[in-house]
Amino acid sequence: MGCAVILFPVLPILFIFLFFLQNNSIKTSKYNFFTFLPLNLFEQFQRIANAYFLFLLILQLIPQISSLAWFTTVVPLVLVLAVSGVKDAIDDFNRHKSDKHVNNRPVQVLINGMLKDEKWMNVQVGDIIKLENNNFVTADLLLLSSSEPHSLTYIETAELDGETNLKVKQALTVTAELGEDLQKLTEFNGEVKCEAPNNKLDKFTGTLTLRGEKYALDNEKMLLRGCTIRNTEWCFGLVIYAGPDTKLMQNSGKTTFKRTSIDRLMNVLVLVIFAFLALMCLILAIGNGIWEYDKGYYFQVYLPWAEGVNSASYSGFLMFWSYVIILNTVVPISLYVSVEIIRLGNSFYIDWDRKMYYPLNDTPAQARTTTLNEELGQIKYIFSDKTGTLTQNIMCFNKCSINGKSYGDVYDMSGQRIEINEKVDFSYNQLADPKFAFYDHSLVEAVKLSDVPTHRFFRLLSLCHTVMPEEKKEGNLVYQAQSPDEGALVTAARNFGFVFRARTPETITIVEMGETKIYKLLAILDFNNVRKRMSVIVRSPEGDLTLYCKGADTILYELLHSSCDTLKEETTEHLNEFAGEGLRTLVVAYKNLDEDYFQEWIRRHHEASTALEGREDKLSELYEEIEKDLMLLGATAIEDKLQDGVPQTIETLAKANIKIWVLTGDKQETAMNIGYSCNLLNDDMEDVFIIEGSTSDDVLNELRKKMKPDSFLDSDEINIQFEKSSKKPKIIPDEQANGVYGLVITGHSLAYALEGNLELELVRTACLCKVVICCRVTPLQKAQVVELVKKYKKAVTLAIGDGANDVSMIKTAHIGVGISGQEGMQAVLSSDFSFAQFRYLQRLLLVHGRWSYIRMCKFLKYFFYKNFAFTLVHFWYGFFSGFSAQTVYDEWFITLYNLVYTSLPVLGMSLFDQDVDDRWSMLFPQLYVPGQQNLYFNKTVFVKCMLQGIYSSLILFFIPYGAMYNTMRSDGKAIADYQSFALMAQTCLLIVVSVQIGLDTSYWTVVNQFFIWGSLSVYFAITFTMYSDGMYLIFTASFPFIGTARNTLSQPNVWLAIFLSITLCVLPVVGFRFLKAQLKPTPSDKIPSWQYEKAKKRPPPPSPKRRLRRTSTRRSGYAFSHQHGFGALIMSGRNMRPKSPFATTGTFSPNSDKHKHKGL
Repeated sequence: MGCAVILFPVLPILFIFLFFLQNNSIKTSKYNFFTFLPLNLFEQFQRIANAYFLFLLILQLIPQISSLAWFTTVVPLVLVLAVSGVKDAIDDFNRHKSDKHVNNRPVQVLINGMLKDEKWMNVQVGDIIKLENNNFVTADLLLLSSSEPHSLTYIETAELDGETNLKVKQALTVTAELGEDLQKLTEFNGEVKCEAPNNKLDKFTGTLTLRGEKYALDNEKMLLRGCTIRNTEWCFGLVIYAGPDTKLMQNSGKTTFKRTSIDRLMNVLVLVIFAFLALMCLILAIGNGIWEYDKGYYFQVYLPWAEGVNSASYSGFLMFWSYVIILNTVVPISLYVSVEIIRLGNSFYIDWDRKMYYPLNDTPAQARTTTLNEELGQIKYIFSDKTGTLTQNIMCFNKCSINGKSYGDVYDMSGQRIEINEKVDFSYNQLADPKFAFYDHSLVEAVKLSDVPTHRFFRLLSLCHTVMPEEKKEGNLVYQAQSPDEGALVTAARNFGFVFRARTPETITIVEMGETKIYKLLAILDFNNVRKRMSVIVRSPEGDLTLYCKGADTILYELLHSSCDTLKEETTEHLNEFAGEGLRTLVVAYKNLDEDYFQEWIRRHHEASTALEGREDKLSELYEEIEKDLMLLGATAIEDKLQDGVPQTIETLAKANIKIWVLTGDKQETAMNIGYSCNLLNDDMEDVFIIEGSTSDDVLNELRKKMKPDSFLDSDEINIQFEKSSKKPKIIPDEQANGVYGLVITGHSLAYALEGNLELELVRTACLCKVVICCRVTPLQKAQVVELVKKYKKAVTLAIGDGANDVSMIKTAHIGVGISGQEGMQAVLSSDFSFAQFRYLQRLLLVHGRWSYIRMCKFLKYFFYKNFAFTLVHFWYGFFSGFSAQTVYDEWFITLYNLVYTSLPVLGMSLFDQDVDDRWSMLFPQLYVPGQQNLYFNKTVFVKCMLQGIYSSLILFFIPYGAMYNTMRSDGKAIADYQSFALMAQTCLLIVVSVQIGLDTSYWTVVNQFFIWGSLSVYFAITFTMYSDGMYLIFTASFPFIGTARNTLSQPNVWLAIFLSITLCVLPVVGFRFLKAQLKPTPSDKIPSWQYEKAKKRPPPPSPKRRLRRTSTRRSGYAFSHQHGFGALIMSGRNMRPKSPFATTGTFSPNSDKHKHKGL
């Protein structure tokens, strides 16, 4: 096989050795068969509560302090570990499955002079592999040769950056000679020196040494893993980086364990509860020591101390640990089982939601993780990619202005614009693209009437571009464009009768209105980011010399002849209308050239293009010279098609107080245009600030002065706060701007703004703006921006994207969402949630996220309340039982309280409860705001639950105690015994917590009713069964409460005491909630019920249509540009295929009698 030595000069020798052991397999899974159990248990015991219950289990194994059986802790603990372990195993199994699918893809590898099929995972650095059309690129390859002229290779990078337009790569001439000759490829013996593996998708630096000669390597010669080969029969490549070292995997970022803010809060609260538990145990232990010293010492005759206890203080020490065991239910282990079940259930709701199912490609929404659902209800910042996420990356020729007349809209007799769905019929044109749609029939009529400006306009569009045509079958034209914009313009010209058919380095073949014409291509004045325009100089078959130019309006208007002033004003008005609708606009112009002048100019052009020094400047001067006094033809308007519902979704999310930042690799004009299209930016804003400084000082001044000049001052509160040294993370408080602003920052300026001394200013300025757009950013910068907001703002972030360049951002944010579609699955595989369309995001957040958050908060409030009420009765009882660690309740009730009696009602509420239904959640986005502010469960709410639990425990102990104290039955027998008191206390408790969950439930279903009434029924059934004579006779030691149920619950005064307990526990809650709704209502309280009823009766609003806006602000959307230098590539002929045999024959005539009246 071919031999290639690949060196990394900057790496240590050990690393180079390890690098060459690296194969092409990837691994995204966490465990294997042997490591699963130890690693998973290690992770689970990092959760404080699990470690705490393990500690309790050890305590229960010590006879001197154990007051409960060991199985009361070990069974729930094993259940929790098993449920979490199974869930983690299923998640990791799916990752293994995905890895196996990718690693086992086939590829042809050159081995010993023959091509052999190998699995991707067996490919190694230095291998030469063959790829064919539509193959995925296996690893990061150095392109050696291909089937195309001059070893060009066309690739699609949708998997990397979400862009579906083709890009061109070219091999070195010295390797292109290898062709597909396996013998030559086998004998290939070169040395590649290159940079270490990194995540820069657009850069590569290296050298190839072959036969003593050294050749420079750059990114234009690399095929990256994740790309797809297009329109290239075959190509050979040398593996430079494999597996995890490829740029695709380097951009995947590190998978981190994401935890919700409620998880983090629960860890803090568990520590608080531990401290509270320790305090209660200490009080009871001290009480035991005092009681044993003062009273217990005299009762040792029939209440002897335990073996080994010889002092009151030692007895108090043992009682401390006994009470730790008894009172441990203040943090029940079933809490974590229930949390996992609730999250799993709410995840299934996302998977089953038909309103988030996309039928066109059979893609349902998917919750890829089950641990982050409630975080969806707290999102404050959304970071979105543009291409493929907000847009479809499909360009449509929508409107145009020709010679002062606007086409694209249809008007009635009164001059009012009307909607029309009847497409123009292009059937007369056999070369027309059947997918092209246009609705204004007057433009076709102008073409058929041979209107000179209209013909000239479409002739320009068919000649002035860098598109490559492909016609494998006659009439079946396929355009390969460097950008979708160029393809849209050439396709429009094609459908209106000016068909770009073929090109050579010197000619362009056009079929004009059925007549084939060959134009001589004399020069391409190439595009670059400074010129913002491109021109071609052609000679027509009649011998006329013409320069055709298209570009940004702001640039071309400066180059027009003075005679165009009137037409310029009319075109400007049309441009404003187009731009106001978010369309990408271009101005087109032409100039007839003098033969003598052109010959002189082309001579100077040749000299400049071969100059060794200042070549670019000299060419630029010549371009400026000839591109003067242009004659205006008109303007084009292209729609960068948004995904369905994007503007409405963004508008709805904005009403929910969610800020949206767009992070895109596109250039500034394109990004801003999309910003206006999807309602992110609008003309009602006070200002849209553009940060484009080229130094740190420039960026600093722009950030400060444009938004908040006061931030310069030392007296600024935030500056004072951040100057103080503190180990605590520094959080920037929310600041209010004096208006609505937008911020646009370029990647170059962002690089400075992300430096340590400027990042604070960037966050402050950006967070004052309603919308932030970062353009020309790298994948790493996307992740850095997200990390910056996480660092300085106390807010939950969400990142959404569709390509591999979004993976780092998706993994960095609290929540990562992948758009699953035609652009590849790399983002989806790294995401927490996925769906097919951006518009589903509003339902994910406003419905599923909000419901999940509210349900989890209600669950936690109720769970902490019922367990404080349950556990603290033991505390009060300690003062009346000599602090002896005797339990109030029957042991069976303690075991079944959380597992049977109260588990299902709270799960029913946590899985089915809705304060409002999904339609109202969407109609009133303001209901989302409390989640962002964390209002429904926080430390204050927890303290309230704790106080309510303490109050209820006092009632639940002292009312039964008072009712039982010295009480006689109706037949004169005493019932004031421990067992009767225990039964009465536990019955009061269960009914009170059942009434409480009824008060907490907003949405009643059959399931809720069944769970609540069923749990109470099960309690009484189990109680009467366990306290029966039969159970006592069979299991005497296990069921000592013989006859207690029928003796106690048959007394009217017992039920009266139960009713009093319920009333005293519930009445304050009802009163408090009533006053709160009146004095401090929640957002849902503020929306009157009549509004809900009105919304319920109102038919759903129609989908908003774009409205025509006339605005004085013109936004250039020059976005058709090809890569700089592509014009020179065309002129050189290196990318040309053999001439199509169909390119010289006309195939239709729109003016023939057969087609004369069609389409009008």
